[in-house]
Amino acid sequence: MMARVYLAGPEVFLADAREIGMRKRIICERHGLIGVFPADEEEACNPSTTLPGRGLAISRAMERVMRTCDAMIANVTPFRGPSADVGSAYEMGFMRALGRPIFAYTNDDRLLFDRVVEFCGGSVRERPTGMHEDSDGMAVESFTLRDNLMLEGGVIGSGGCLVAAPAPHVERYTSLAAFERCVSEAAALLNSADRILFGGEGEAAVLPHGTGDTS
Repeated sequence: MMARVYLAGPEVFLADAREIGMRKRIICERHGLIGVFPADEEEACNPSTTLPGRGLAISRAMERVMRTCDAMIANVTPFRGPSADVGSAYEMGFMRALGRPIFAYTNDDRLLFDRVVEFCGGSVRERPTGMHEDSDGMAVESFTLRDNLMLEGGVIGSGGCLVAAPAPHVERYTSLAAFERCVSEAAALLNSADRILFGGEGEAAVLPHGTGDTS
């Protein structure tokens, strides 16, 4: 049975989101996986439902869909700031709690620290301890990771990996080169003869899969 993979990422906000989703599903199928694109899983809403009600209905639907998936591939390309889309970050935590493997990719291969410095307009200073902080006095992560330590830590801890490959700025949400590399990595684990079938909501052991960044 082909593994179902939830495809998280900010591209759901693009005007041509469904076209991007179709391209992602085709790539997954080529690697022996079933790609599940969130925008295709939204249920029709009653026109009389309030706007907050519609949003919460989508949230409930996505949680139901994630429970039916064997793994996740998340696009953590920075979105409206120096870090990943917050909705995708939540979904990554949700899948981690379910014990499912999480793979991630980013079309911006800069380290989080460098992106934060740029986001802060260069106004990052060094404390006497060597730690850096922004103009609000808040520490800036400097672990040479691609994103927040909890996101990348969750990916690696689940048995997955993070693929980082630069794309032109205008293609940062549409380029699928890094995505396809990520799909290949996921397929190697999920299609292996001795892979674990994931089910239930407890922590599941996963097969070792590298040590992290595959940029």
